[in-house]
Amino acid sequence: MLFTQITFQAALPEYILALTALGLVLMAAFSGSTNSAKRFIKLTALVGYLLAFASIFVLPSESHSIYFGLFRINNFLIYMKAIVLIGAFFACWMVTSDWADGVEKPEYQVLIMLATLGMLLMISANDLISLYMGLELQSLPLYVIAAMHTRSLKSSEAGLKYFLLGALSSGMLLYGASLVYGYTGFTRFDDISSFISQNVASSGIIVGVVFMLSGLAFKISAAPFHMWTPDVYEGAPTPVTALFAITPKVAAITLLMNVTYFVFSDIRFEWMQVIIALSVASMIIGAFGAIMQKDLKRMMAYSSIAHMGYALAGLASGTHQGAAGVMIYLTTYVFMSAGAFSIILMMRRDGLPVQKLSDLSGLSSTHPYWSFGLMIFMFSMAGIPPLAGFFAKWYVFLAAVNSGLIPLAIIGVLTSVVGAFYYLRIIKLMYFEDVDQPLDEGAPTENVIILSLSIIVTVLFLFIIGPLREWSHGISQTFPVSGML
Repeated sequence: MLFTQITFQAALPEYILALTALGLVLMAAFSGSTNSAKRFIKLTALVGYLLAFASIFVLPSESHSIYFGLFRINNFLIYMKAIVLIGAFFACWMVTSDWADGVEKPEYQVLIMLATLGMLLMISANDLISLYMGLELQSLPLYVIAAMHTRSLKSSEAGLKYFLLGALSSGMLLYGASLVYGYTGFTRFDDISSFISQNVASSGIIVGVVFMLSGLAFKISAAPFHMWTPDVYEGAPTPVTALFAITPKVAAITLLMNVTYFVFSDIRFEWMQVIIALSVASMIIGAFGAIMQKDLKRMMAYSSIAHMGYALAGLASGTHQGAAGVMIYLTTYVFMSAGAFSIILMMRRDGLPVQKLSDLSGLSSTHPYWSFGLMIFMFSMAGIPPLAGFFAKWYVFLAAVNSGLIPLAIIGVLTSVVGAFYYLRIIKLMYFEDVDQPLDEGAPTENVIILSLSIIVTVLFLFIIGPLREWSHGISQTFPVSGML
């Protein structure tokens, strides 16, 4: 039967988000654009995310494939869905009517929820067709919200660039998928994996894998497919930039891990070379590209490129330890990014958003809590112990070393030192420079709560890392792959 109890249970978060999104469409169409209607739509969306997150705890712990093998669920995927839902909740909660930077339209919440639904489908994709459908369901709403501030030329430019380059990446992914299908005769991940394990992988399959990895690298803004990231981060409204920085990367890296560790595990030496190259390029370009930036959001864009390079270093190891390290890294990345962007969203002068690095001068004397939080996140992103970012980098570099990729780990450490320069520059501006023009007082309660939660997780990660490490290693050991190193 197509629809059974396990079918309903395994895809419960997706059902909840889909039904909530349909409800939000009707609300946006009939409720108008009053502030009360916008608040009600936002509240409904937040409830939808909470219900979807709660449903995570009733998902089956055993691995299941449903809908004729198109959709798969296991403990690893459940955990990554939880991280995505937390990030989406933060991105939705940040938007308030007075601090929305031009995205306070009712349809904004609809588009975020549809994009989140696409991310969950990406994570559970078990077929080349469901992979592409989930990827496009995520991407199309993001193209729209990047250009949602219609009165801003930069926002329109950001949306256009993201759309054009996104279409290019989708074409590369489709071309690679078509090659894999053409040379194997299958679209289901299980069947492709079995075919490769029983036959010598032809050059056509390897070329297809390279194109697929290139298309997915665009989604996580890994170099050299990062061209869109600085311009889109700068031009898009800040709440949209926060969404881009937090959730899509988690879903895309999860999909990348599924494709490499599961589908093509028997040709891991081929795809490992691609991942290593992406990791090295991302770490170097991200670290050195951020040094000369004067715009805070552009600097965070290059920072995110570097962070994806660090995460790819763990994935490049091709081991269960590397998979666990990536899980830990993405967990810390979500909270660090959410906290940093909650502060950037609150930065205003005379009611208008500001995002220049110079605007941070003397922030500690006018907004001590903001400066304290930003200092914590910058230290953590730089990898200073005992904050969360240190443990994240430690585990991915350790996985790389243990798998023999010592030069990759050395490059990661060196680029982390370079990255510490621009993170420390922000701290210097906040604590050792005089105030030029003070920022506005006051901030939305939602952003302050997100900031506080992120600080708590980042600072107290020392006490969380033990159980999280054991749990992530346990999950990675049951990851359904064959032929691991």
